[in-house]
Amino acid sequence: MSKLAEIMAVVLVGLITTSSSIFGAAIGLYASLSKRILSCVLAFAAGSLISALAIDLAYKGAMELHQKKLNAGSAWEFIAGGFAIGAIIYFVTSMYLEKKGAAIKRPMRFREYALNKKQEESKALVGLLSQCELLRNLEAESIENILHNVRQRQIRPGEVVFHAGDPSDSFFIVSKGYVEVFDDQRAPGKEEETGKLIAKLGPGNAFGEMGLISGSPRTATILSSEGAEVLELEAKDFNELMESDPVLSRAVSHLSHERAIKNLTASGSNPSTWAKVAMDNIRHISRGEQNKLLQDAGKGAGMAIVLGNILDTIPGCLVIGASFKSFGDLSFTLMLGMFLGGIPESAVSAAMLSRAGYKAKKIFLLWSAVLIAGMAAAVMGKELIGTSESMTAVFCEAVSGGAVLALVTHAMIPEAIHEGGSIVVLPTVAGFLFSLFLAMTSAW
Repeated sequence: MSKLAEIMAVVLVGLITTSSSIFGAAIGLYASLSKRILSCVLAFAAGSLISALAIDLAYKGAMELHQKKLNAGSAWEFIAGGFAIGAIIYFVTSMYLEKKGAAIKRPMRFREYALNKKQEESKALVGLLSQCELLRNLEAESIENILHNVRQRQIRPGEVVFHAGDPSDSFFIVSKGYVEVFDDQRAPGKEEETGKLIAKLGPGNAFGEMGLISGSPRTATILSSEGAEVLELEAKDFNELMESDPVLSRAVSHLSHERAIKNLTASGSNPSTWAKVAMDNIRHISRGEQNKLLQDAGKGAGMAIVLGNILDTIPGCLVIGASFKSFGDLSFTLMLGMFLGGIPESAVSAAMLSRAGYKAKKIFLLWSAVLIAGMAAAVMGKELIGTSESMTAVFCEAVSGGAVLALVTHAMIPEAIHEGGSIVVLPTVAGFLFSLFLAMTSAW
């Protein structure tokens, strides 16, 4: 076979291996296959890849090193080192790209991304709530009941939050700045007068809850002379909290009016401990929150998605290209695993990208990068690794294998279990055994 013919053959192999990504994207956009079926295919592919990596790559590389007079321990260390480096490179790069938006390709990875995002955004709010003596009577494990209902409100310099005599319709916590508490309603015709200053409340201090408890009008006037930021919890949400939490209800009922308008001190449970427990219990994210984060994450994430697709493709195609001498010498088990794995992964990814607002044309363009990357990687594997029988070539193959194994454990198996449940254990084992059979029949 001439040099040009070899290159064209390798390009064809790379194209065939990665063509399933376009097929899968079309399924995700225009068909409605069962998630469980797609998950079983993905699990089968994962098992096949594990078998191919263990037999066609790791063991084969170890035997080549043995022929170079390395003992079993040295050969294992050499191969293991390459796998470890490849896995680390893949993992670090993948995590970076997911933070840039590539996480929206996969439901499981996106859910983790969305939950981390929610926890990050909630950290400052939880820290502030932990300074409020009243709310620390609420079980920290129930913090999510509050976070959904609290809203931020800006108080302009000189603005009155409420007057004495106003209806009691909200409970407030100071988050930034200070508010002043005055003991009576402004005198008619004397708007500049506010009565006697009783207290000055700062970050973490709560006010307005006593009116909600008693149902009576406000008994004091609250304003901020320099401006402030407060958190507001409306009466209906506050009442629901007390109904659902007897501990909070009892604590609130024992507060006196004088205690409510004084500067509150951080007594009771330790604020930092309460905040830590509260953060550990932010574990749920609603469909509405996911959709909003999906839309936000999808904006400008095109390049991250492209690079994520390429990252998933290059290592396997490098190995396939490196092992190519003729069509009879191809690693069919590795090709099978990558081809089958590309179908459900790209199908689910295309559906996720569509939910994020991507048009079908753009989705196909994003996945076409997989085809180009696959063909280029196969050629690079052939020319840079496959033409050499040195230890460097074996090590490079091991690095690529480690990256593929990281892909299997980081994305393929978790996604399969997430979408298909525990049943995917069976097709994973089936994929492994099928690839083992192919490897044995080709060797014997």
